[in-house]
Amino acid sequence: MRTDTGQVFRLEDYRPSDYLIPQTDLSFILSPDSTLVTATLTIRRRDPGARNAPLVLDGDGLQLRGIRLDGKPLSQDDYSATPDKLVLHNPPADFTLTLETDIAPSKNTALMGLYRSNGVYCTQCEAEGFRRITYFLDRPDVLSVYTVRIQADRAEVPLLLSNGNPVEKGDLADGRHFAVWHDPFPKPSYLFALVAGDLGVVSDSFTTASGRAVDLGIYVEHGKEPLAAYAMDALKRSMKWDEEAFGREYDLDVFNIVAVSDFNMGAMENKGLNIFNDKYVLADEDTASDTDFANIEAIIAHEYFHNWTGNRITCRDWFQLCLKEGLTVFRDHEFSADQRSRAVKRIAEVRTLRAHQFPEDQGPLAHPVRPRRYREINNFYTATVYEKGSEVVRMLRTILGADDFRKGMDLYFERHDGEAATIEDFLKAFEDTSGRDLSQFALWYHQAGTPNLTVTAEHDAEAETFTLQIEQSVPPTPSESRKRLMHIPVQFGLVGSDGRDLAYAEAEGASVEGGVIHLRKRRHSVRFSGVRERPAVSLNRGFSAPVTLSVEQRAEDQFFLARHDSDAFSRWQAFNTVMTEALMAASRRILDDREPDFSPAIAELAGAVAEDKGLEEAFRALALTPPGEADIAREIGGNIDPDAIFAAREALIRFIAEANRDLFAGIYANLKDGGPFSPDAASAGRRALRNLLLDYLSALPGGVDLASRHFASATNMTDRAAALTGLTHRHQAAAQAIEALSAFEKTYGKDALVMDKWFAIQAAAPGAGTVDAVKRLAAHPSFSLANPNRLRSLFGTFFSGNQTGFHRADGAGYVLFADTILGIEKRNPQVAARLATGLRSWRSLEPKRQELARKALVSIASTKGLSADLSDIIERTLA
Repeated sequence: MRTDTGQVFRLEDYRPSDYLIPQTDLSFILSPDSTLVTATLTIRRRDPGARNAPLVLDGDGLQLRGIRLDGKPLSQDDYSATPDKLVLHNPPADFTLTLETDIAPSKNTALMGLYRSNGVYCTQCEAEGFRRITYFLDRPDVLSVYTVRIQADRAEVPLLLSNGNPVEKGDLADGRHFAVWHDPFPKPSYLFALVAGDLGVVSDSFTTASGRAVDLGIYVEHGKEPLAAYAMDALKRSMKWDEEAFGREYDLDVFNIVAVSDFNMGAMENKGLNIFNDKYVLADEDTASDTDFANIEAIIAHEYFHNWTGNRITCRDWFQLCLKEGLTVFRDHEFSADQRSRAVKRIAEVRTLRAHQFPEDQGPLAHPVRPRRYREINNFYTATVYEKGSEVVRMLRTILGADDFRKGMDLYFERHDGEAATIEDFLKAFEDTSGRDLSQFALWYHQAGTPNLTVTAEHDAEAETFTLQIEQSVPPTPSESRKRLMHIPVQFGLVGSDGRDLAYAEAEGASVEGGVIHLRKRRHSVRFSGVRERPAVSLNRGFSAPVTLSVEQRAEDQFFLARHDSDAFSRWQAFNTVMTEALMAASRRILDDREPDFSPAIAELAGAVAEDKGLEEAFRALALTPPGEADIAREIGGNIDPDAIFAAREALIRFIAEANRDLFAGIYANLKDGGPFSPDAASAGRRALRNLLLDYLSALPGGVDLASRHFASATNMTDRAAALTGLTHRHQAAAQAIEALSAFEKTYGKDALVMDKWFAIQAAAPGAGTVDAVKRLAAHPSFSLANPNRLRSLFGTFFSGNQTGFHRADGAGYVLFADTILGIEKRNPQVAARLATGLRSWRSLEPKRQELARKALVSIASTKGLSADLSDIIERTLA
């Protein structure tokens, strides 16, 4: 574990390496406690005519066993070696360096570099894990062609995989065997991969658009092969879609995926050998929810799409991380939208962005989509880089139009294939194909914070004009108090009394193109002529820009748009805004010791949406879902009392349910699916609406019995988990809830992924008692500190997803937070740092909770010997 050195890396300090490594040959003799790694590196000075410079190679906890230059051993005067660095003092311009290191995969609990878990050898090298295997120029802009030879005991390790294409395999003496893999495409060290063990395989093939056959393999634990069928189907659909949507064809003879249970990330896009957390591969109706199926489809696609946006074109440096991640998230979002419902997918994307990225922008961990400095790069795999990075690409397409966007992508691929690129390279391709100046738009990459648009409207019936006054502002963020003006594309509609968009003669005062207002100044006055009736203005349709809106309009306009807006996202947004404002008002009343008071129009609107068969069931489910407690807290902004927000939300649910009891019950009964299970979007939508209605109905008298019957009759995990959640969260003391938890554990106690749901459902249960429940669950025989999935399911859910339990008024949740984070860090600093972001919004709490949270953070910060990962998060959170 690397302790914090305090070193800060800055974008402006970037300089190319003095040396290149065009070829890397690796040999692994695998053994759990002593794996011998021999690296033969072909090295050349980048500029042969430059003055001789030392070669400095990165390491991390390495033991150097041997070193040779052009086959000859080096004297100790020629080099210096520490566990974290190897320096050749006076190397020639071109040479071959052979290094031998000895590593212990079984002792690698950080799960970075080469580690062994459950009998399987596995690597995770992004971002800087390769330096835990051998000394290397471990940076994204050093690309090398890899040939890898793996040797192991055949009985124990029959499967030997690495990047690229298989070249050779055979038997050796003493029951051992070997395999050689060659990847012809130069890649940075973070994309290196090795997997070796005893696994089952699901095999298939794909024929590319040019007619080339590709062998496909998904490797899983023996006996779980049937659970990989959906992942294989998603992979083949991804490959075909990327050919059609982006003209990208796969380039190797094989494409392999390996699913492992102990993995810090969701998945990794290593060239030709994707390694996945098994939760994003394994699924069937009995063990996986509809959300799991959707995530598998999206993440399989995401990692495959990286073959071009990340592998063939990689990042020049880690400051450019969004160049591969944000762009590839955009691509997987588009894929999922085409596979499912585009409107529903868009709403889900925005909910995720608001839940995770908006709080990041509003707190101490705020940073630009392309950060300018970091201390630990692992901490910048954030919602800002991924989700906001995707939104920036989406805005680029909105500004340019689909045709020019595709031309720019084609030029980007053509120009930079086989290179390590930058954001400037990316944007230049679009400028050159479209002829547009994107310098102001580029601020979305360089400037942190969520812009806010303040909007007022005025209709002049006599002049038949409708005028929008729009002002943009970006709040200050850490290290960046003064903000520059952004180019913000705002899609809009002027909705008439018949629910249709009104036509207008012309728009003056701002650039308006194809239903998009292009905001480039601080203030814009946009006047539409030929508008006879006062419209309801529908702004930021499709969430065309990741901004917040402060719109001065009549309350009835939101209700009207919620029923009539032709843009599905904006229709959802209108209903969500109605409920958000009602919940904020209700929480204020509760703090004043008054009863919540809701307008009957809200319940009427909920009923109208529920029975509107012209809407997809999945859309209806999303529209009827009240904003979460964290969403309300974010809108309130400060002096947060989580108990008041929870009470307000429960009161709204009961209010809507009581007013629509018979309607909801009838729709719930009619949605029961007696046919065979299917994970398709329409079927998933029906289940989503039925389970959402169950949540409403379970809040009423007799609800515990309804939820219990739902649990007992469930034929799939989606329904079973929904019922268990309702019982555990709303009726946790009832006998039915206790019995359901016990039955679930008895049925699925040996299935790790399903048990993760069992832990998470209990960790999310609201109320002060959940702190003690989490402590008991941490002592459960099925709980393990070694497994990242189990840590996230229990502690991740509690710290980030339980507003009342974690933020218990006496601070017990924060004490558990500090103790847990420090305990996990001893084994896995990266996971500890991710979990530590659960207190990033501590300053928004009411004063008493705020002080208790601060003390917990200070207790972590004052611990000696913290890892770079954790100390970086804690210090920035406290700053």
